[in-house]
Amino acid sequence: MTDYVPPKVWTWNRENGGAFASINRPVAGATHDKELPVGRHPLQLYSLATPNGQKVTILLEELLALGHQGAEYDAWLIKIGDGDQFGSGFVAVNPNSKIPALMDHSGAKPVRIFESGAILLYLAEKFRAFVPTEPAARAECLSWLFWQMGSAPYLGGGFGHFYAYAPVKIEYAIDRFAMEVKRQLDVLDKQLAVNEYVAGDQYTIADMAIWPWYGGLLKGRLYEAAQFLSVQDYRHVMRWADAIEARPAVQRGRRVNCTWGEPSQQLPERHEASDFDAGT
Repeated sequence: MTDYVPPKVWTWNRENGGAFASINRPVAGATHDKELPVGRHPLQLYSLATPNGQKVTILLEELLALGHQGAEYDAWLIKIGDGDQFGSGFVAVNPNSKIPALMDHSGAKPVRIFESGAILLYLAEKFRAFVPTEPAARAECLSWLFWQMGSAPYLGGGFGHFYAYAPVKIEYAIDRFAMEVKRQLDVLDKQLAVNEYVAGDQYTIADMAIWPWYGGLLKGRLYEAAQFLSVQDYRHVMRWADAIEARPAVQRGRRVNCTWGEPSQQLPERHEASDFDAGT
């Protein structure tokens, strides 16, 4: 604990940014001019293989596995550690400067889509796949999709930041967010105790949104916190996480725009299905 007392007016202290001090700032907009590359496919994705980025590439690979050739895409690497997300071209696609961002050039007028949940819903509706059409099932799917969008900041920006990235360990902050993450895992565990997938008996964009975050946590890929959070207690979530991870499209989607870990799992850019074999 410290004796810190907030001032009447907050001012930006650049030295308090921790691991992300070089890219965090209290204002929006571009910091430099940089056009985005454009490949030959109508769908142009600008992303990184964080959990939010994996959501979209998993869906795109699942759509291609179903035979939707219109889902072919170019995936360009956005190095957020280098500040690529503040380039003028990226800001034009996503004024919030967060990955992922998508441009759809298939129509007469290009369409921009940002926020991972919005991209999932846009693509699912465009290809009429992985989102139910029956009203009750659709409502359940979208409820869990937006549950993830509202809950993940507690896992990433809250627990992950204070447990793994903050320059000092603050017991109160770690306890506060660990408690919330475990509550969320319990919510999922109870839901998955009576359902094969998060929103029922269908595999949907809700699973694709939730799995990279909570499945990744249970599989030990986020923050090295699996033991700390006793993830083995959530056996229904673990069953679900294993089943999703076994899907070939999920395994491919995880690799896209990945630049860390085992070399065999890295694919900085993806422009053709053959790139997975070539490892380009």
